[in-house]
Parts: sequence; structure tokens; C-alpha cells
Amino acid sequence: MKIVRYDEPDFEAAISSLETRGEMVPEGVMETVFEIIGEVRRRGDEAVGEYTLRFDDLDLKKAGMELDLGELDRALKEIPAGDREIIEAAADSIREFHQRQLEESWIYEPSPGIKLGQKVTPIERVGLYVPGGTAAYPSSVLMNAIPAGVAGVGQVVMVVPTPGGVVNKTVLAAAAVAGVDRVFTIGGAQAVAALAYGTRTVPKVDKIVGPGNIYVAMAKKVVFGDVDIDMVAGPSEILVLADSSADPVFAAADLLSQAEHDPLAYSILVTDDEEMLRRTAEETHRQLELLPRHDIARQSLDSRGHLVLAGNMEQAISVVNRIAVEHLELMVVDPEKTLESIKNAGAIFLGMYTTEALGDYMAGPNHVLPTGGTARFFSPLGVYDFVKRSSVIWYNQEALNKRAGMVAQFARLEGLEAHARAVELRVGQK
Repeated sequence: MKIVRYDEPDFEAAISSLETRGEMVPEGVMETVFEIIGEVRRRGDEAVGEYTLRFDDLDLKKAGMELDLGELDRALKEIPAGDREIIEAAADSIREFHQRQLEESWIYEPSPGIKLGQKVTPIERVGLYVPGGTAAYPSSVLMNAIPAGVAGVGQVVMVVPTPGGVVNKTVLAAAAVAGVDRVFTIGGAQAVAALAYGTRTVPKVDKIVGPGNIYVAMAKKVVFGDVDIDMVAGPSEILVLADSSADPVFAAADLLSQAEHDPLAYSILVTDDEEMLRRTAEETHRQLELLPRHDIARQSLDSRGHLVLAGNMEQAISVVNRIAVEHLELMVVDPEKTLESIKNAGAIFLGMYTTEALGDYMAGPNHVLPTGGTARFFSPLGVYDFVKRSSVIWYNQEALNKRAGMVAQFARLEGLEAHARAVELRVGQK
């Protein structure tokens, strides 16, 4: 892990580097993504089948592309009872939290004869991308599908890569609990293209959500505008803000919880206490050797791990806000007071016992969070991402008469005569 100290010349350069840590797209990725999307748009199911056979070794002509919904219910019954209980408990927590995000349509009357308002309408059809292959992420199914259901989305269409035709029952069970409507055994950029533009088999959706590899992320970026997307997510990241009261054992464990995700994950400690930094470094290396995924975690810590020593807590908080991290833990004496100074973070975990892992699975708030510094302007996935808002405007004739002159004059200021006449015709002016 790289140690960054406030009293060394490269401190500002190191923090600036963390602040602008957005990923560079590897050479060749965009060319491949454009090719796949173009082929799916032209040839639909045929192209999806060819890419699925090439990348996932699955012949869709033999296996079929869509799963029967009965398979989801069977998976829920067949998984161990303890696993089913955990998935259902997590779903309850997620649903309860997200129900508080529901918005209502509203109308008000600013003056007689005028009504203004906003109509909130659920998106009609949403596509949910769930990573597959060697990893299984039932939590991703719950975090994406449940807010859509709470919002009232008409249909949730899930795609999940299924290498060799092996379907993960835990993922299917989560889809059953979350109320997913249709499931297709496809993945990669070809699945994103199929959702964005539709094929004979896969319905066109209005929005695509869910995490994936670099090809999936870039495909979502390319189709944005033809459909909406949640965000372009990068590698996972955590920042632990700690003072002298923090437990280095806990801090190290939480840094490693992100490092084991991906060699490109960021694990960052920011503290104003040198002893805390030293002990956390020692503890991180000790716990690292105990992890089954220690090779991945070591690569992450070697390339992206940072231990930042600030001159005081005020400077430490400034660093935190500049980095704008995905997961932020406040291991400080008064985390609620410190929270008041935090401006940029995807999810904020308060106190010594609120480990980031709670947010991944059981706490309730969404774990789909902005990465790469985008917490400066992006928010966690929520019910608000699955609705659209329409402005509502109503004037009676008397109210129009009062405003007609100003509206017509404003239109002519912009050289739009037809606009002016559209108003004046209604109030009897030439």
C-alpha cells in the first residue's frame, strides 16, 4: 500500500491522482463493443446467438434463450432453507427502505385559473443486467429489481450470462423473491444491445441497470440516449476515515473487504493519527494472508491501496470530500457530527460497528453506488431512478388573457412569431 503523508512534497499530487482516478478504457474494448452492438442491431437474435456461443460456450438454438418463470420458483424451493431465509430477509429490508423514496404526483394553484404540477409515472419496462459465470450475485438482483417493483415498473427483464448453460439457482431464487418478470440466459455487450434495441425474442426496454465487466459498462455508455442507464460503474472502492479512537483490526478488515473484489479495487485509509496508520498497515498485511482470495486482494492493495496521513481532522475531511468515494466509513469519536461535514460519498457508514458489508447485503439502502469520483454528482440507485416526471400546466381563458401580452412579447424577443400568434389568437388579438 502506498503511504501518502501531508508533510511530504508529493501529497497534493497523490490526492489529485485519487481525485481523478477514473478508469482508462483498455485498447480495443470500444471497437469490440461497437461491432457487437452494430451486429445485434442488424441481425438480432442471430447475432446474440453467435456471440453467446463464442463467449459463453452456450448454443442458444439448442438451449433456448429465455427461462420459464417456473424455474425461478423451483430454484427458490430447492435452495437450502437457510439461504432462502437470508434472501427473503434482505429483500424485506431493501423493500422497506426503498418504499420511503416513493414520490407522488402533485398539483397546486398559484392564482385563480391556473393549475401547475408534476405527474410521476413509472418507467414501463426495465432491463436488469446481472453478472454471471464463476460468480453469483443474488444481492445485485435484489438491489436492482426491488426498487423497480416499488416504483411500479410494468416489466423487469433480467439478463444473466450462463456459461456452458449452468444456471445459478441462488440468482434465480433472488429473481423470484424480487418479482422479476422475464429472464434471458445471455450476457455481455450483446445482451445490453438486445435490451436497448430489442430482437425477435428479447423485448426493447426503456432503461438498463446493473453492473457488469468493462464491455458491459461501455455498451451501456454507447446505448445511453437510445435508452436510459443507471450509471457507468467502475471498480469497487472504500475509504475509511479514522481517528485515534478507531480499531485498526476493524479498519483493516474493511479495507480488505473491497480489495478482495477486484485487482482494480481501491482501498483507502485517511487518518490524522500516525499510530493508527501504522497499526492498520500491519493489521492489513496480517489479515491478508488469511483470505481465500488473498492473491486478488494483494494485487489490489499493491496497485490501488493508499494510507493517507493528514495533518488534522479538518484536512482529512477535505481529502475525503475530494476523493468522493463509493463506500465511506466514519470510524471517529463522533461520526454523526462528522457526517455534517461530508459532501461527497455514495454510502456513508457511521461508527465502529457499521461495516460496509452490511450495506452490501442486509441493511436496506442500495448497494449500486457511484464510483470513480462520480459521487460528486451521482446518487445511489433508488426508486427515483425508475420513474419519470412530467410537468402539468393548465390555464383558463381569463388567466391566459392576463399573461398573453407578456408571453407574446417574450416570443418575439426570440424571433418566434408563431409562438406569439398562438397566444394572441386565443385572446382575440391579431
